[in-house]
Amino acid sequence: MTPLPDGTTTPAGVRRPERRVRRFSRAERWVHRATAWLMGVCVFTAACLYLPPLSELVGRRRLVVTVHEWSGLVLPVPLLAGVFFRALRADLGRLNRFGRHDRHWLRTVLRTRSKDGVPAGKFNAGQKLYASFIAGAVLVMIGTGLLMWFTHLAPVIWRTGATFVHDWLALLLAAGITGHVWMAAKDPEARLGMRTGSVAPWWARREHSLWKPDDKD
Repeated sequence: MTPLPDGTTTPAGVRRPERRVRRFSRAERWVHRATAWLMGVCVFTAACLYLPPLSELVGRRRLVVTVHEWSGLVLPVPLLAGVFFRALRADLGRLNRFGRHDRHWLRTVLRTRSKDGVPAGKFNAGQKLYASFIAGAVLVMIGTGLLMWFTHLAPVIWRTGATFVHDWLALLLAAGITGHVWMAAKDPEARLGMRTGSVAPWWARREHSLWKPDDKD
């Protein structure tokens, strides 16, 4: 874990506060922020299209449809731009690896309903599963959305199936995102890490005790 100088001085004999630990690069934070905004627009516009009270309040359905279509289409762009940065590629590698400690983390959390003190790498098993779900869901949503958008691409039965998958997967996505936001709301230090790029050492030891700079987990 790479320490960051805090720039403070202390009197002689007083223990200096522990230096914060760098967790995310600037590129990673911008990718996360841009993706979150685009996903938020997709979810909000979808709600405006499917919930009559919101639809009546917002109006201009054709504009809402257009914003929904384009925000969904460009959703992968921040991540695709981010792969040019080494730090993000390294973290994608970590997210794509599921090791023995991840299975132990998952079993323990499912059994005890608590992740306190359970060893984890830079990303725990829950974060890895969530990232995989979001990545797969976004690809499916884009594919089914294109079939619904460009009606000449497929026969009616395909478009009907695409609409069914798109609608129900949207509900699962909304549930997953709600859970993600709820977990983040309960962990101020994790939010601070995503906002500033660094976290407190005590938090890193408690939540990600196996995390080291060159981990491949």
